[in-house]
Amino acid sequence: MKSKHTEMFIDENEVPESWWVSLALKAIRAVALVFDVLTFPVHLVLQRPWRKRAMSRRIKARIIQSSSDSVTVRSVAEPTELHLRMVRDNVLSMEGMLRAAAARWAEKPALGTRTVLGEEDEPQPNGRVFKKFKMGSYTWRSYTDVENEASLFAAGLRELGCAPRRNVVMFAETRAEWMVAAHGCFKQSIPVVTIYATLGDDAIAHGINETEVSTVITTHELLPKFKKILAKTPLVDTIIYMEDQLKSTDTKGYKEGIRIVAYKDVLEKGKFSKIESVPPSAADTAIIMYTSGSTGVPKGVILSHRNMLSTLKAFVDAVPIYESDVLMGFLPLAHVFELLAESLCIIAGVPIGYSTPLTMLDSSSKIMKGTKGDATVLKPTCMTTVPLIMDRISKGITDKVTRSGPMAAAAFKWAYTYKLTWMRRGYDTPLLNKFMFSKVSALLGGRMRLMISGGAPLSPDTHAQVRVCLCCDVVTGYGLTETTSCATVADAHDRSTGRVGAPTTGTDIRLVTWEEGNYRVTNKPFPQGEIVIGGGSVAEGYYRNPEKTREEFFDMEGRRWFRSGDIGELHHDGCIKIIDRKKDLVKLQAGEYVSLGKVEAELKTCPIVENICVYGDSSKNHTVALLVPHPQHLAELAARAGIYEKDFDKLCKNPQVEQLVVKELAEHAKKCGLERFEVPTAVKLCTEVWSPDMGLVTAAFKIKRKDIQDRYKEDIKRMYAS
Repeated sequence: MKSKHTEMFIDENEVPESWWVSLALKAIRAVALVFDVLTFPVHLVLQRPWRKRAMSRRIKARIIQSSSDSVTVRSVAEPTELHLRMVRDNVLSMEGMLRAAAARWAEKPALGTRTVLGEEDEPQPNGRVFKKFKMGSYTWRSYTDVENEASLFAAGLRELGCAPRRNVVMFAETRAEWMVAAHGCFKQSIPVVTIYATLGDDAIAHGINETEVSTVITTHELLPKFKKILAKTPLVDTIIYMEDQLKSTDTKGYKEGIRIVAYKDVLEKGKFSKIESVPPSAADTAIIMYTSGSTGVPKGVILSHRNMLSTLKAFVDAVPIYESDVLMGFLPLAHVFELLAESLCIIAGVPIGYSTPLTMLDSSSKIMKGTKGDATVLKPTCMTTVPLIMDRISKGITDKVTRSGPMAAAAFKWAYTYKLTWMRRGYDTPLLNKFMFSKVSALLGGRMRLMISGGAPLSPDTHAQVRVCLCCDVVTGYGLTETTSCATVADAHDRSTGRVGAPTTGTDIRLVTWEEGNYRVTNKPFPQGEIVIGGGSVAEGYYRNPEKTREEFFDMEGRRWFRSGDIGELHHDGCIKIIDRKKDLVKLQAGEYVSLGKVEAELKTCPIVENICVYGDSSKNHTVALLVPHPQHLAELAARAGIYEKDFDKLCKNPQVEQLVVKELAEHAKKCGLERFEVPTAVKLCTEVWSPDMGLVTAAFKIKRKDIQDRYKEDIKRMYAS
């Protein structure tokens, strides 16, 4: 009986193992068995698996309130030493956090930027020429440097006319200057409005206008966008841009009267300023962060310094991070999850080296041959990530294994199953890690020990595969912008997958019965209901939207609470599993409920799926799907059926290919344990990759269900008609 995780490496259409591969595998298994018998006592003593099993099974949260329609749980964890030190140091704001970190860590490296030595043309085998970077080493700002630079930037902002408690927009990619500029704003009690760098012009203008901003901080790369945007933002009079390492910035051709100032010039103004800092109070607004907008127009969430510090203390208690660690930062700092994960590193004395998807790996698109990617040079031990990136890593590993030849693929599959089996018993496999999985872990520098995944549910298959192949812990969590990204974090010792952990310290999780969906706290074997989150991390509300604030936020029992709209299940050890979302639930004609998000999460692990949006019509008895296919896997699937078409667009429009994909999805859904009525019976193969620019996914790459359905409404009608 093969495990579900092993099936990730198995192609239903692959040729059966040849006799010599089968013979070689039998020999490997025999040797492994002898090795296991001989070394078992040593591993038993050294690894102490009973401790790992006990730590995994231990109670992480207890019920503090229970009634016929609700149940509330609270963490049993104690505050860590770092948490207590923040309390002793009276750290009440983000400004105080950086000050305390600089006092403690002083000259230790804090923020690192990779030097770009040049950009050159690199001819490709197909005759095309691509621009590639010649990269140097990382240069570092110490904690003292960051504190001083933030103070100069703060004073420079005031010299440019920015006033305390008047909003400033940050519209920039993730980089060291983003963090320094944000802390400069905090030092003057200036709220930072964060806008994703991937948003379209109208969404950017909406954020700027709604928050009545006159000053925008951006980058050399994004500055040209404002040639169009400024026509829609009448209040903006100053743009500060962070410089490029190689290119000079053209500041001509912008609306008359606009002041365009370089980041370094702001620092120069700060050097000669006599303006004192205006430290914020805990109640002051730190960030106005726009939600991803997956269910409509993005809403500005008001996050105070108190909210930020509550989450920071919770992360300090939940995430095992040490002074010897190094974090690779590349997710958008405009998302509160990344901002607070990096803030955790700052207060803990962990250096942060910045990267981009274009330069992260040796094989990344902007890395010149002979130059190493950021991960190889930085050798990080920790990174934050999101399920979309984890799924791509997982599929990349699967593809490489499948194409590595019959013997290598069979050996890797055996090693994967072998390691997974021993890990479930509480053991590690150091020899396999060194000789089989080290090449995979070397892709991220070879020292990765912890990946922190947030932003969306992580599929159990991907979770297990990354943990096995990259030889690192994968810690998942659950939170929303409205709760400053804080609600639950999985215990690092928890060996289960598919759950999001127990409530963080300072946070209560309440499940409330939702009768319409049949989710009740009296359900057996586990209580189920809508997740309501209470604690210091819950936001003040939505910016200039009192009606929506009253609808989703409330105060009770001396705490602020937020109705998440997510459906959770409470397990015996106090951990939560996300099982549904109220807005994703569709009741089909025959009365069955389909959780569209759950179905999508499972089908995304199918190799042929790049992205997918499942649609259910309440007047029909089945679902359909809009699917962005993986071009190579689609071509291979068609070829196996005798369809040898090289044009991707023609393949996607071929009804026969659509049926092949439906069959492939059905087989994968069966492995995942989905019910027949949950599996799409028709698909539309979409040729365009869904991106934030198209408005079909959010900046965090969550699908915008309504926008996708509106765009493909004729295709949905056609699928149901057929």
